[in-house]
Amino acid sequence: MPAEATAAHISPDRTRRVRMIRTVALLVGVVVPSLILRELIEARFGRGPLADLSAVALPMAATAWLAPYASYRRRDALLWLVGPGIYVFTVIAWRVALAPYRDWSPRPEEKPRMRWSRDPQHAGTWLVTEPAGDTGHTSTR
Repeated sequence: MPAEATAAHISPDRTRRVRMIRTVALLVGVVVPSLILRELIEARFGRGPLADLSAVALPMAATAWLAPYASYRRRDALLWLVGPGIYVFTVIAWRVALAPYRDWSPRPEEKPRMRWSRDPQHAGTWLVTEPAGDTGHTSTR
C-alpha cells in the first residue's frame, strides 16, 4: 500500500520538468514555422517589410489566441511589432503549460470563474471552473 501512495504522488521537480517541456514545445512550434514562412516569402518577394512582417504574423496570431488563457489581453500580441513579443509569448506559454491550474492571481474580471484548487498536488493554485467566451477576457474599461 505505501508503494502505491508513493507512485501516485508526482514530485514537483517532475511537474516543473513537464511544464518546461510543454513551454519549449510551444515556443519551437510557433517560432520555427514563422522563420520558415519568412524565408519562403523572402525567397519569393525579396527582402523588405513584407518578409519582416511575415516573420511576426504567425507568432502574433498564436499570442492573440493563447493570451486569454494566461490572463493577458489579445492586444498584447501587438508587442511582437516593437520587440518584447517573444518575452510575452514565453510567459504566456509558461502559464498555458500548467492549464487548467494557475499559479498567478487572476484579473478581477476572471475571479468569478476561479476557485482555489483542493488537489494536494496543485495546492495554492487557482482552478478554472467554467470556460469563458471571448467577452470574459475583454476589459470593460
